Amino acid sequence: MPYDWSQFSVRIGIKTPPENIYQYWSTQNGIEYWFLRSAEFKRPDGTLRAPGEQIEAGDTYKWHWHGYTDDVVEYGEILEANGKDRVKFRFGSAGNCTVTVSEKEGETIVELVQDDIPTDEKSMQQFHVGCQAGWTFHFTNFKSILEGGLDLRNKNEKITGVINS
Repeated sequence: MPYDWSQFSVRIGIKTPPENIYQYWSTQNGIEYWFLRSAEFKRPDGTLRAPGEQIEAGDTYKWHWHGYTDDVVEYGEILEANGKDRVKFRFGSAGNCTVTVSEKEGETIVELVQDDIPTDEKSMQQFHVGCQAGWTFHFTNFKSILEGGLDLRNKNEKITGVINS
């Protein structure tokens, strides 16, 4: 069977209650804590959500990463946010990302499926390989911060080409 370049998944177990995980994905404060340098979420009417307010389907976002200048911006749309264990967003031209939270063997499992990835040569390299590597790092950082407090992100935009930004 040929490899499916249009999707991949990453998952990790984190020792924290599922409701904590959802908050870290569904609010500006939460997602900036472990993933982004800055996040902005807007309601469909264009008004900004408060930093601790949960996102909803139809919201749009603007994201900046640590280790990159303000010229590097990701725009997208929240497709689903059920308030409990599932968030889905359009990840620019890289496809859709669906995050689900579940429990298994006393741990909280976080899984991200990125699908609808274009399958031209550039997209397979940039979005399939590149995004999978990026999500793997950020999931590792998520676990590190929540279980031990150590943030592994490169926060110096003058240091480039490293795995942690």
